[in-house]
Amino acid sequence: MKTTTIQLYSLDYKEVKTYLTASLFIAGNMVLPQLFHIASQGGTTWLPIYFFTLIGAYKYGWKVGLLTAVSSPILNSLFFGMPLVASLPAILLKSVLLATAAGYAAQRFKRISILILACVVLFYQIAGTLGEWAIIGDFTRAVQDFRIGLPGMALQIFGGHLFIKYLINK
Repeated sequence: MKTTTIQLYSLDYKEVKTYLTASLFIAGNMVLPQLFHIASQGGTTWLPIYFFTLIGAYKYGWKVGLLTAVSSPILNSLFFGMPLVASLPAILLKSVLLATAAGYAAQRFKRISILILACVVLFYQIAGTLGEWAIIGDFTRAVQDFRIGLPGMALQIFGGHLFIKYLINK
C-alpha cells in the first residue's frame, strides 16, 4: 500500500480559522446528503453525512472534525428532516467516533493511506454499531450500515483518500 505524506493541521478552538474551516465541512455535509437522498435509500447506502467529517478531522484535526460531526447531523435534521430525530443519537455517536478516530490517526501517522482510512472507518463503524445496538436495542437495525452501507464506507475510504491527497493537499 502506498502512503503519502501530507500537510496536516491541528486547529484550536481559539482560532477563527477553526470555525471557518468547520463551516465549510458542515456545508459539505449538508449538501452531499441532499444529493444522495434523491435516490431511494441513498442516505443509508452511501452514508454521506460522514464524508466531510472524515476529511475535516483528518486534514484539520479532531476539533474541526468534532464541530463538523456534531453540527452536520443536527442542522440537517432541523433544516431537511433527515436524519430523523430518533436516529440522531446513533448518528451523532458514529460521527463523534469518526472525528476522534480520524484526528487521532492523522496525528499519529502523519500521512494518508487507504489502509489508515479503512482502519478509521472500520473502527467508527464497529464501535458505533455496538453503541447503536445499546441505544436502540435492535441488533438488525444496528448493523444496517454493514448490510446496506458498504458502498458508503468505500466512498469514505477511497473518496476520502482522493479528496485529501489531491484536492486539499494542493
